Amino acid sequence: MIPRLELLIRDLQSRAGEVRGRIAEVAAHDRDAHRMELPELIARYPELRASAVRMAQLTSEIEALGCFLKDLDLGLVDFPYEIEEGRVVFLCWQPGEPEIAAWHPVETGFGDRRPLRGAEKRYLN
Repeated sequence: MIPRLELLIRDLQSRAGEVRGRIAEVAAHDRDAHRMELPELIARYPELRASAVRMAQLTSEIEALGCFLKDLDLGLVDFPYEIEEGRVVFLCWQPGEPEIAAWHPVETGFGDRRPLRGAEKRYLN
């Protein structure tokens, strides 16, 4: 699943960069653009629609794998996992890591990553 997830995240990040770039161009000429939500921007600038739709599709594909996208820019992804009977945590992964090697409590985040038993600790930096 990691190679597929890596491709999905990279594509999503690329599309987000395109949309952000186009919004910056639009905002240079349209002072109201900074105050507008994405649906309003798409209504006013339909050329944003295709990339926004693709971003939604990619996000759905990631979620269909059982993942939660936590940070688009960093590509952080969490997976719910029952680490011991009755205790659910998030396994966590980010692009560049060849395997899922860490977890964190559901109520905390990436900064509280802990190594999975038997995983190499080099991915926890």
